[in-house]
Amino acid sequence: MSAISLEKLTKVYSTGVRALDGLDLDVGDGEFVVLVGPSGCGKTTALRMVAGLETISGGTVRFGDRVVNDISPRQRDVAMVFQNYALYPHLSVAENIGFALTNKKIPSAERQRRVRLAAEILGLSDLLNRKPAHLSGGQRQRVAMGRAIVREPSVFLMDEPLSNLDAKLRVQMRSEVLRVHKAIGAATLYVTHDQVEAMTMGDRVAVLHGGVLQQYGTPRELYGRPANLFVAKFIGSPEMNLFEASVSGDELVLGSQRLTLGPAETVLAPYRGRKVIAGVRPEDLELGGGAGGAALGADVRVVEMLGSELHVFFAIDAPAAAASALAATAGEAEAGLLTGQTLGGVARLDPRSAVRSGQRVTFRVDPGRLHFFDPDTGAAVR
Repeated sequence: MSAISLEKLTKVYSTGVRALDGLDLDVGDGEFVVLVGPSGCGKTTALRMVAGLETISGGTVRFGDRVVNDISPRQRDVAMVFQNYALYPHLSVAENIGFALTNKKIPSAERQRRVRLAAEILGLSDLLNRKPAHLSGGQRQRVAMGRAIVREPSVFLMDEPLSNLDAKLRVQMRSEVLRVHKAIGAATLYVTHDQVEAMTMGDRVAVLHGGVLQQYGTPRELYGRPANLFVAKFIGSPEMNLFEASVSGDELVLGSQRLTLGPAETVLAPYRGRKVIAGVRPEDLELGGGAGGAALGADVRVVEMLGSELHVFFAIDAPAAAASALAATAGEAEAGLLTGQTLGGVARLDPRSAVRSGQRVTFRVDPGRLHFFDPDTGAAVR
């Protein structure tokens, strides 16, 4: 049985805005699940409804086999870690961590035991007498987590807890959060807009957009088998290259170029003589033509050296996926932003590759690594 189960969870505000539309989601006991998506996608609304901080317009929230829709937040046995830490500046670290226990009239000996245990798990044992003003950002975040841990909840909820930290500290704290999660073992629902956080931390990841669940699966599933154009564009950096194409016999027509489909021919049989959107990840483009793949000629526009890899922005004469196709899953307002490239794409190459701007190059493409999407619905073609 799932520790958290959301069934057709819906939120409609008095203004008529539908922030969340029929969300179905389950979080297993001890599982770390991430809700990710752009601003306004409904992820924080969903988290607040699970916590009991937001009224439910429709659907059901269950903890185990218990429906908690009408149960107050303090009776739900959840602990929430917020973006802004919410520490009391006049209290010490120990007092901040144990604040909820003091309010609950937990006996002093038990309270001190829980505070010491949380501090040990979080590496705060030497800082218990300090005030928040004398802590770093990462230490304050650990105190906020400690305050949640001492309550020994069955469910942890985290709302963008790392967004106030600098980039280097965020990377360090990602592993710290996961270490604490494994030590505690409670089901965790974590909200972020950062896809890197989502992909590196989540056992499973739920991608939301416009209040609608786009795809729910492991990071590997989301990256390797995106359900639609929105997920394909949102997950991955650099993002997936998406081009308008057509299917002619056993070939994919990209502008003036033709690529042999190989095994993909069977998948695209219904699209013969029709348009399709073809996608390829930047790392699936290899420099040099020849055997082992189809050849794609391109003109290099910009070369970016990142040290560990080379990003090569190129142009071909096949247009990028039209905004109308992206609108099927992204919505009209953001379709133009998602389209991004107009007549080109990007390849991720070995940093030792001899490529320069203005050069004509040939990329080898394994047809088995191509992704295909319906231009009308935006759904993946399997």
